[in-house]
Amino acid sequence: MLTFTITESDHCRGVESFLRNLLPGAPLAYLGKLTRGGHLTVNGLPVTPDTLLVTGDTMALKESGRTRELLAAKRPSLDILFEDDRIVVVNKPPGLPVHRTAEDEQTLVDVAERFLAQRGTPAKLRPVNRLDRGTSGATILAKSATSAGMFGRFVKETGLGKLYLAVADGKLPAEGTIDTPLEGKEAQTQYRTLFQGKSAALLLVTPITGRTHQIRKHLALTGHPVRGDRRYRGAPLAAYPGHCLHAFLVSFRHPVSGEEIVIHAPLPAALLEEVRLLSGDFYSRILLSLPSLPVT
Repeated sequence: MLTFTITESDHCRGVESFLRNLLPGAPLAYLGKLTRGGHLTVNGLPVTPDTLLVTGDTMALKESGRTRELLAAKRPSLDILFEDDRIVVVNKPPGLPVHRTAEDEQTLVDVAERFLAQRGTPAKLRPVNRLDRGTSGATILAKSATSAGMFGRFVKETGLGKLYLAVADGKLPAEGTIDTPLEGKEAQTQYRTLFQGKSAALLLVTPITGRTHQIRKHLALTGHPVRGDRRYRGAPLAAYPGHCLHAFLVSFRHPVSGEEIVIHAPLPAALLEEVRLLSGDFYSRILLSLPSLPVT
């Protein structure tokens, strides 16, 4: 058996996503076979495709010539959270734009297309949901124009379930709803304070509507901007590549299979460090609370 101890970089990662990073060249069908065929255990127990990994878990994979051949020496350049024939959901790092905004600028789409081509499964990718450059987390990319149209219509008609994590400046109430209109349109953002530090708070944020920069604008309007968000007067973070806003969870009913898909995006190392600095001795307790956050 091959055994792996789960670290913070994979905290709240789905087991199939862990396998994709472990065996990046493996066909999707092979990964599904490993997950569903009893070849995997976590802490000695069988897994299901929606099993979430937490720091300290021990995952065991039945060893074979095929798995040894596919085993990667290092993490791939693209962090894939979910993939099927129509879409790939990736964990976007902070500071990387989804679309090109300047000449010769590398984008998430560029990185993803290059990875898929090197893997032998090239695709022309089109974003279904879009995160700001500084925001990290789950981003859906369609593998064809047909899939982009299908998922685009689906999102417009039914929406996506979304949960964000944010570090916001100042002291905030235990929970709240911000409903200030943005650009003359109705907008609503709900939040819950997961931890209150001396100068900032860790928030669970649910955008009910989907206006441009909605979470960032709404928090700034309350006097509690996202930390590191220079555009909206957040406290600067010299070493952080973006701002402390992370698309932690996205959920939807697949328009083709009808399956309910729930995808978690592990926090980037820089945001984990900000949470550690904010919460001190409560850090481990906060991490353990993340898998139990509600699915919208």
